[in-house]
Amino acid sequence: MLDNKKQNQIDNDQILVFKALSDPVRLKIIKYLKQLNHEVSCGEVGKAINISKTSGSYHFKLLELAGLINTRREAREKYVTLNEQTFDKYVTNFYKSM
Repeated sequence: MLDNKKQNQIDNDQILVFKALSDPVRLKIIKYLKQLNHEVSCGEVGKAINISKTSGSYHFKLLELAGLINTRREAREKYVTLNEQTFDKYVTNFYKSM
């Protein structure tokens, strides 16, 4: 059995993940990234799913906080990929982790 502090952290992490996945725009971002096998700029994702730069920044930040995407900054551009480990930990095994 996990200690209370560790269990609370796991619960909070799950909440962040599922809140991030509860928005249709963020789901579009996830679906777009899932079909790619490489890192892509946030601007490219925004154009592909037709969202503004401001809206994209907001959604990417929430996805990053939830650990669902990995980000890398190069000069003024931010590049993203899916963090499959987070999906494996919290989504694939959600029922088992409760």
